[in-house]
Amino acid sequence: MKRKIIRRQPPKQLPEWVAHLHPVISKIYMTRGIKSATELDCGLTQLLPYQHLLGIEKAAKYLAQAIMQQQKILVVGDFDADGATSTAVAICALRAFGAQHINYLVPNRFEFGYGLTPELVAVAAEMQPDVIVTVDNGIANNAGVAAAKAAGITVIITDHHLPGLELPMADAIVNPCQSNDIFPSKCLAGVGVIFYVMLAVRAALREANWFADANVPEPNMSQFLDLVALGTVADLVPLDHNNRILVRQGIQKIRSGKARPGIRALLAVAGRAHERVTTVDLGFIVGPRLNAAGRLTDMSLGIECLLSDDLNHARELATQLSMLNEERRQIEQKMQQQAFAELDKLMNLENQLNKLPFGICLFDENWHQGVIGLLASRLKDKLHRPIIAFATGQGDELKGSARSIPGLHIRDTLADIAAKYPELLKKFGGHAMAAGLTIHRNTYPKFAEIFAEEVNKHLAGKNLDNELHSDGELTGDDFCLELAEALREAGPWGQAFPEPIFDGRFRLLQQWLVGGKHLKMVLGLTESNKQIDAIAFNINLNNWPNHRLQHAHIAYRLDINEYLGRKNIQLIVEQLEEG
Repeated sequence: MKRKIIRRQPPKQLPEWVAHLHPVISKIYMTRGIKSATELDCGLTQLLPYQHLLGIEKAAKYLAQAIMQQQKILVVGDFDADGATSTAVAICALRAFGAQHINYLVPNRFEFGYGLTPELVAVAAEMQPDVIVTVDNGIANNAGVAAAKAAGITVIITDHHLPGLELPMADAIVNPCQSNDIFPSKCLAGVGVIFYVMLAVRAALREANWFADANVPEPNMSQFLDLVALGTVADLVPLDHNNRILVRQGIQKIRSGKARPGIRALLAVAGRAHERVTTVDLGFIVGPRLNAAGRLTDMSLGIECLLSDDLNHARELATQLSMLNEERRQIEQKMQQQAFAELDKLMNLENQLNKLPFGICLFDENWHQGVIGLLASRLKDKLHRPIIAFATGQGDELKGSARSIPGLHIRDTLADIAAKYPELLKKFGGHAMAAGLTIHRNTYPKFAEIFAEEVNKHLAGKNLDNELHSDGELTGDDFCLELAEALREAGPWGQAFPEPIFDGRFRLLQQWLVGGKHLKMVLGLTESNKQIDAIAFNINLNNWPNHRLQHAHIAYRLDINEYLGRKNIQLIVEQLEEG
């Protein structure tokens, strides 16, 4: 689906505090909502204080006590990249604090489903923990927490998902999304929450004089920021100022060569140099390889890679993760073909998109439960509609993964459906843009109908054009390495703080295929003789190459191509059309 290009409009008068910046970057910051120079300071001194998080000092007290008494601590994680990095941060920090009896448990999504379920608690109880700490889950696991408490286990929940009407009866809960929490940022990923909790635990141990008495070196918490950056970017949480600090500091650690062996290995097997790592590398290269373990087998493989202190061992695990990711790609590609074939039966996507329901559910008996989230995301991007993709679960269950578009809070939409039709949803949880759910197989047709109706109520009358937001047109002098380098360092870019995209009209001087599906081009600026390289990935082979065209309207990112030690400007094409 072609996206409508909308140019962002910066204010005509720029404030003085951006006067020292490149004019292009100044305008970009203005359109991203930056209001002061302080918001551009990504130093650790600008981090929000942990004390504002509700329940954090209570959680820290329990954990500090468990460490000083050498109790058994069990970290219960999640099976995605945020859950894996959260688990790794918890394990590494607790070890650094001097805890000796630490273990972790991550549910296999195909056997236990998400979070601290009663079934998972039964497995956990066999490990005889004194304390369970959840990371990136737990806020919706009321029954599981009750089961753990009944077994005499102290339960500390650290999570960032939206709470339900009734909170679990845990000993302590740390979640910035609780209704009465005053922490200014509601955008922390699960890994950000547990990092903050570990900051508070260190403070509690320091106050108790633990480090001096136990002869344990007090750790510098910045050593965990590579993990925090990876989990934050991979989970697609909004990069507000606080998250940009965490990500910027983590990326600097990776670039300096001081990242954990597992992250260095994951970059290496993907052919990425750690010295030039960006959020794109974390989100689209490292994150998917880590996620592949949780999608296809068991996230323990990914966690062990992150925990490894040996680069050779980490490289072996990273290679396995890369192979799993390739398998995941093949599965996903087949599922996409099936999904679009089903939609094509209903209508021609380009000509009759307006006839599609506002909310779409799709189900296939053969779809892989671990990949439906990616499928839903791809369909959402193409159709610009909220999508739920379903796969077969246990017994008579269907597992669904939902993805939404701006203007529809998908988790709240599911909550509305559950309130009106309690028989339709067994369980659900998530965020504004993504959620998971479980339904009974025989209710699928009814649920799909109700979902379409509910989405229609929320989106009726709203603009459903798929828009691509551009930062405008660059002039001839802007196509230079200096600006490209400055843009790379002006981030970190990511969710809600998008990487700059520009658009303009170019002359098509040369065009040819590389890799069978990518279009390489040499472009000419319309106002000068300057030539620029460009590449469009996964091009529509029915339309391109098109040697009859002499001009094209292109939306692009300004990038740097580094080859054999040489750097050149290259445009990464986001949209290519006649023009």
